[in-house]
Amino acid sequence: MTSRPREQRRWSAQEIAEDLRSRIQAGEFSEGSQLPATRKLVEEYYTSPETLRQAVLKLKSWGLVTSRQGKGVFVRVIDPIEWHVHSFERGERRDDPARGVDDWKASIEELGRVPSQDTPVVTVERAPEDIAKWLELKPGSFAVARRRLRRVDGVPFQLADSWFPTEVAMDSPLMEERDVTMAGGILKNIGHPQVRRRHIVRSWLPTDEEIKRLDLDPDATHPVTRHTLIGYGADGKPVRCMVTIAPGDRNVLIYDFEE
Repeated sequence: MTSRPREQRRWSAQEIAEDLRSRIQAGEFSEGSQLPATRKLVEEYYTSPETLRQAVLKLKSWGLVTSRQGKGVFVRVIDPIEWHVHSFERGERRDDPARGVDDWKASIEELGRVPSQDTPVVTVERAPEDIAKWLELKPGSFAVARRRLRRVDGVPFQLADSWFPTEVAMDSPLMEERDVTMAGGILKNIGHPQVRRRHIVRSWLPTDEEIKRLDLDPDATHPVTRHTLIGYGADGKPVRCMVTIAPGDRNVLIYDFEE
């Protein structure tokens, strides 16, 4: 590829980053392609290796490129899913126990993608303050946590941590560290069907733990979305609180309501 002529002056890191971003967005560097070698870009922008490194860090923070150790810098391939939150676990659920496909996996298959889930980790622990509030538990109360990492096409896309009051989850399939799929959902089958749901959505920069679990670029600064789904039983009391952490560049949350 022939480089475009550059003004013969010393470019700043910000200017280099903005110029490279324009070139990426214009298609000069396509998704998955490798940026020119450091030496070539240093010559092209009349700059130093350190200034170029700072420019690349800016591109990473914008979520445009990623580094591969020993190979170079590549334009990120971003192929997000559309998560239709309004239909998730509602009405005629799509659970298929014969194939081990729950409602979430079925929704991903409908997009033509391949869903998978790491083995759930189940613990009994004191509920964090926000979880205790959502489950209407007294501060310091114990709850059952069921943590899962959900993948799409083999890539981490969501953290899904479900919390349950102990009286709901203990001595039930929810305590099993394996994928458990039941027609209509586990809660319905153990006598605690959800009859009402509340959604709470908030975004922030990922924590170190979320970066690690989701295999995010630590230099990136794009946010994650925390989607909290609180399910209530027939008596009006919460039976589950599921907190889904979804990287903003990998997930598009869709709510579709009829008048």
